[in-house]
Amino acid sequence: MRALTWQGQEQVGVEDVPDPVIQEPTDAIVRVTSTAICGSDLHLYSVLGAFIDKGDVLGHEAMGVVEEVGPEAGGLTPGDRVVVPFGIACGRCWMCERGLQSQCETTQVTDQGSGAALFGYTKLYGQVPGGQAQYLRVPQAQYGPVVVPDDGEPDERYLYLSDVLPTAWQAVEYAQVPEGGSVVVLGLGPIGQMAARIAAHRGAGLVVGVDLVPERLALAARHGATVIDQNRTDVVGAVRDLTDGRGPDAVIDAVGMEAHGSPVAEAMQKAAGVLPDVLAKPMVEHAGTDRLAALLTGIDLVRRGGVLSLAGVYGGAKDPLPMLTLFDKQVTIRQGQANVRRWTDDLLPLVSDPADPLSVLDLRTHRWPLEQAPAAYDMFQRKEDGCIKVVLDPSA
Repeated sequence: MRALTWQGQEQVGVEDVPDPVIQEPTDAIVRVTSTAICGSDLHLYSVLGAFIDKGDVLGHEAMGVVEEVGPEAGGLTPGDRVVVPFGIACGRCWMCERGLQSQCETTQVTDQGSGAALFGYTKLYGQVPGGQAQYLRVPQAQYGPVVVPDDGEPDERYLYLSDVLPTAWQAVEYAQVPEGGSVVVLGLGPIGQMAARIAAHRGAGLVVGVDLVPERLALAARHGATVIDQNRTDVVGAVRDLTDGRGPDAVIDAVGMEAHGSPVAEAMQKAAGVLPDVLAKPMVEHAGTDRLAALLTGIDLVRRGGVLSLAGVYGGAKDPLPMLTLFDKQVTIRQGQANVRRWTDDLLPLVSDPADPLSVLDLRTHRWPLEQAPAAYDMFQRKEDGCIKVVLDPSA
């Protein structure tokens, strides 16, 4: 089959790799019909090469049609149209039963001290081949895949159940925005876009979106957010003016570890990307730092007694935090990988609704053949051509 593989720092390529096969009784094989590029994939593209091998298949946002199932794959049958959650969970362990599927005790990568295994995401999370490919082996298929209607609707109506929607939903859930309350979303990439829409759908009275990319700001404004261009406006001052000088009830940080704009963090991340693995791994694991501009802005913005919800991925082991400010303001912080299957029952009726209340059909900006994935990664990283969300088509 054809699949996108990691070849080196900022080098990916589509090549022939062996077709996946059933390895465990709970496996399924899915023919991928759509697979998306996530902002987290850019971390692999540029930073986390020490934890990935040349030839590893990338991607963790995929959907398609079941081709084959193992004898213990539950009620899944060939021909089912399914979305595959990015995290691999069993649904039966102590963590899964408590809605913490991202900490699944069956698939935890214990040798790395990590939570549940993820598709296409380095040795830190199990080195499971990813979904930017024509076919995908899905472990724990008795629980993970979400069967969606075979209704002729485009894949983009359901695809984002794999990651974007549950991650955004959890971010809003963790933010605990009161009815009619206020929330600021920092970063208007795909997660931030959907977090802003979900917050409004769930009753927030004021949703403010902050970014510096004109196309992202325009998309969020089109769906009702009050937007602030951080390049042109004093964000803290503008938000205080909108919230009676108090600050918002909650802030959602949808930026995370992206290094752009922080010379020190960017230099360390680039160094980790080119050093030999034996040197790069300890740098990332024990001395890594992130770009903290968004996080620090969130701490500054949120009202006293408010909530800071982190949806963006952070990876630094030595990130300094203003603990005095956090304590003095009595800020609650919630964060973590999305517990995808905890939220899909809430989300599936919304994405299936012909009225499209979350406007999932207005997120993807580019749909390209899988063979053009290297160019798509480059475009997405550079934020060129109005790129907000790329979906790859393995059959094109």
